[in-house]
Amino acid sequence: MAVNILAVGDVCGRTGVEMLEKTLPAFKRLKDVSFCVVNGENADHFGISPKNADALFSHGTDVITLGNHVWGQRSLLARLDEDSYILRPANLPPRAPGRGFGVFESPFGDVCVINLLGRHGMDVLSENPFAELDRILDAPEVKRCKIKLVDLHGEATSEKIAMGLYADGRVTALWGTHTHVQTSDGAPLPGGTGYITDLGMTGAARGVLGLSPERVLERFLGLPAERSEEAPPPAKLEAAIFEVDEKTGACLGVEAIRLE
Repeated sequence: MAVNILAVGDVCGRTGVEMLEKTLPAFKRLKDVSFCVVNGENADHFGISPKNADALFSHGTDVITLGNHVWGQRSLLARLDEDSYILRPANLPPRAPGRGFGVFESPFGDVCVINLLGRHGMDVLSENPFAELDRILDAPEVKRCKIKLVDLHGEATSEKIAMGLYADGRVTALWGTHTHVQTSDGAPLPGGTGYITDLGMTGAARGVLGLSPERVLERFLGLPAERSEEAPPPAKLEAAIFEVDEKTGACLGVEAIRLE
């Protein structure tokens, strides 16, 4: 039997949180989604607060993944050690609080979710994500899971594509986050791994990657710029649905989603 797994692109600011609250529950019912992973990296512009993490969970998120702004909200640090359903990138230095992967119960059995951080163009100290993926996939609790999902939070499309090919046949689905621009290459790879280079974002549809166009243009024009601020509505939610064979863990199809 096939099941639908939903991955939602970076939630950006209050506009993104409100868009997810407004659309996610009904959309999950419409598409018969059985498991949902949301990247909450920018829910508070830089990072995510416990308050907004709770908002995401209360509206249908099963697991939250993060990225390069993981330390943006200091109030989250204690929560990372306590809450296994919020993942930070697994390839951060070993002393970092929290965890980078987890095994979670679902209606169709255990699901492993892995959060990785790309290194090209990312100003964050991190270990090699390819080697870290190998290490995680060798863990006994992960080996027992038929379904394994990977969020690679990275800037370089080349690194994401390479990771997809590297993981093909070893994980159920691998998607990219961070660039906030949805790509058109969603499809199963030859080995059965569902792949898309970037999910896109959930937030202001008329901004610049979710930010105020006025503030961003000031920077590009070389003018003294004020602090970045999020753009107002209208909003969009971008995501992908992975149709998965629950018996084999293979991906049967990938559908890119955009709701406005």
